[in-house]
Amino acid sequence: MVWNIDREIFRIGFFALRWYSLLFALGFFLGFFIIKRIFEKEDRPVEVLDSLLVYLVVATIVGARLGHVLFYEPMDYFSHPLEILKVWKGGLASHGGFTAVLIALVLFCRKHRDISFFWLCDRLTIPVMLGAGLIRIGNFFNSEIIGRPTDLPWAVIFKKIDMVPRHPTQIYESLGYLATSAIVYIWYRASDRRPTEGRLLGLAMILGFSWRIFIEFFKENQEAFESVLPLNMGQLLSIPFVLIGLFFLFGGQFKVGFLRRGLSAAALGSADENSLANAAATSQPHLPSRRGQLRRQTRKLRK
Repeated sequence: MVWNIDREIFRIGFFALRWYSLLFALGFFLGFFIIKRIFEKEDRPVEVLDSLLVYLVVATIVGARLGHVLFYEPMDYFSHPLEILKVWKGGLASHGGFTAVLIALVLFCRKHRDISFFWLCDRLTIPVMLGAGLIRIGNFFNSEIIGRPTDLPWAVIFKKIDMVPRHPTQIYESLGYLATSAIVYIWYRASDRRPTEGRLLGLAMILGFSWRIFIEFFKENQEAFESVLPLNMGQLLSIPFVLIGLFFLFGGQFKVGFLRRGLSAAALGSADENSLANAAATSQPHLPSRRGQLRRQTRKLRK
């Protein structure tokens, strides 16, 4: 397959609509619709969603841009700092965007005290992973983040790059993120819309970033310095997210003081009740059964 699609859908004067921009915006549009439905189903105030959208859009763009600057080309950008502002030229890093979104959600939940951080994160992972899948399709339209050469039948020749058949890693990665979104949604519905707070976030981080680590083996390195690393930058940055995801999946957020602040009162109450019940069960001394007591008394009378 030869891929040579124009990056621009149309141009009117200085304005050009690109496939990447369209898919980026589509991710936020669908995400807003999904989270609005979730809020309505759980009887939460949808009025806060306009503010939430602003937090997410700003955090995604600023975080992804700074992530690329700091992790991939710091010396070039620090030598020409004004280039950092030219987002339209490309250069966004998903790890930076994801981190900035988490920070933005902390700030949002401080302002809206009736919404807990982990409750919100669990539900947002569904549209966030969907949006990540759409963005990777945008990368495919841009003929960027290309794969290594291969002779597989579904190999793609990115004519704007060269005439070498390559892995369509953008599509691989997109499918993984879309599948992650579907799995998280299925878990959410299977738990009757009341999953243990933080576990869906942990699951999404494990699945999404583990998939990223795997797919990176089929990608070309984005920067030359990555060739001397044991793993490329995308893999190295993904490992901490997988570990944090495991921590959340197994309930670590209930055991660390500052993380407990991100849990709702209902989640904390349920967790504390379970802890007390378990503690009582393990600390209670073994008492002989009533039947055993009667047997011993019977033996004494017979003697």
